[in-house]
Order: sequence, then structure tokens, then C-alpha cells
Amino acid sequence: MVERVPATVTWGLFAAWVVHDAEELATMARWSRSARPRLERLFPSVPWERLEVSQAHVTVAIGLMGAVMAAASAEGARTGGRSPLFQAALAGFGAHGVVHLAQAALTRGYTPGVVTSPLVVIPFSVWAWRRLKAAGVPVDAGPSASLAAFPVLASAVHGLAHVLTRRRIRRPAA
Repeated sequence: MVERVPATVTWGLFAAWVVHDAEELATMARWSRSARPRLERLFPSVPWERLEVSQAHVTVAIGLMGAVMAAASAEGARTGGRSPLFQAALAGFGAHGVVHLAQAALTRGYTPGVVTSPLVVIPFSVWAWRRLKAAGVPVDAGPSASLAAFPVLASAVHGLAHVLTRRRIRRPAA
């Protein structure tokens, strides 16, 4: 028997993402500057100067990812949670929460997103998958492909944010 998947599952993904990314929006740029000396001592071979981000970059990147998450949630609502895009976004979101916990453990301190990961991201993801299964929704048989796509998407979003927010250097007129 197939039950109706409530909007709390499909649009709940977008709502949970908003809560989580509000933490990242409020902390990421400042954290990338203030944590750098400690991170350089812990991991000297990482090019930390290239990983520091401005508030404009963070804002644009979060906006771009927000568009992806809104589209995935809309597809999930339209298809009753059956959309591969929705399921991929849900899988990526849950894995993203686990990555935040691993980053905090690895860096031995706070990292942006680590507070809402165990409180919102991971519990919502587990709950949403359980609701999909209970409603009889076929769950994507290839979640590993979905998870592999997440770092590619995150890199693309940050790359585009970099292009859109980089400072233009004025060259003297010839």
C-alpha cells in the first residue's frame, strides 16, 4: 500500500536546509579567517589562504545551493518523494551533516554547520528516509551515485560563487 508523502518530508528538506545554512551564513566567513592560524598549525600542507572565503562568497554560494535545494524539494513534492533529484538531495544533505561532524573532530573545534548537523540535518534526514519507506516510496537503489555527486555540486557552487564575487582589478587605460 502506497501512502501519501507529507509536505513535511519534501518541503521539510528545504526548511531543514534553511535552518542549517543560516548557521553557515552567520559563521562561515568569520570562522574561515579566525580559525586559519590554528588550522595552519594542525595541517601545514593545506593551502588555507585559498580556502578563506568572504561574506559575499558565502552568501552567493548559499543562495546558489538554496536554489538547488528548493528545486529538489519542489520535485519531491510534485512526485511524492519519488524524484531521483529529491532523493539525491536528501542523501547529500544527510551525508553533509556527517561530514560536518567529521570536520569538527578532525579540526578539534567548531566548524560552521556543526551545531545544526546533529540537531537538524541528521535527524531530519533519517526521519525523512523512514517516512518515504513507510509510505511505500521506492528508494533510489544507487545512493552512492547521489553521494558522489554532492562534492561535485558543492565545488561547482563554490566555484561559481568565487567567479561571481571576485574583486575586479582595474587596469590602467592604455
